[in-house]
Amino acid sequence: MQLLQVISLLLDYPTEDLTKSRQEIVELISKSSLSETCRQALLHFVQQRFNGDLMEWQADYDSLFERGRSLSLLLFEHLHGESRDRGQAMVDLQAQYKSAGLEISLKELPDYVPLYLEFLSTQGDENAKYGLQEVAPILGLLAARLHQRDCDYQVLFNALLEVSEADIDVTDLLKQISAEKRDDTPKELDKVWEEEMVSFMSAQSENSCPSSQHKPSEGQRRDQFVPINTDLLNASSLARNAGVSS
Repeated sequence: MQLLQVISLLLDYPTEDLTKSRQEIVELISKSSLSETCRQALLHFVQQRFNGDLMEWQADYDSLFERGRSLSLLLFEHLHGESRDRGQAMVDLQAQYKSAGLEISLKELPDYVPLYLEFLSTQGDENAKYGLQEVAPILGLLAARLHQRDCDYQVLFNALLEVSEADIDVTDLLKQISAEKRDDTPKELDKVWEEEMVSFMSAQSENSCPSSQHKPSEGQRRDQFVPINTDLLNASSLARNAGVSS
């Protein structure tokens, strides 16, 4: 499914190479099976972002996805946070990738959304749809939080939800997160930094080190879809994990 490749690229860190692919991206979106409303929204996103200054786009991307955890592009961040369960979930997902013929390096995080989308894009339409349905509650939560911030990146997640055909009510999610505190303010970032320093020192004492985010690399082989295998993906539990009452 080429559309997922396009959205994977648009959700990754914006680069000059990406801007050079504008015409191809526009063509793939234009011929997609998305609804007219969703297709036009994606085309508008491309027009606005590609017409703007690349450095400003990069700075905006960093402020959205690299500060705080509420808009993290790491799937298991929204399920497990920094608990040990997250590490095991990533090990399991990496093993599932491997069984499907996808090899990633030890430095790559398998739950990185653009990597997951890139993988699904090679697995056939039905498998891609199923894979999106498995993470649809997370996609819906991200769409709602971006909508709350009046950010155009929400259209990418709306498109993914449409492709998935999952029963996700973003309007209901908006109600659930209405009282949610922003976690990208200087005060909240300082609090997270202090917590991570404590975790880091604890990890050092156990002769281990925290992992960091890495982008997908080239030369990966993908043959078939293997499900993500988790029963934690539902909108209510995600909202509770974020400290929001339904």
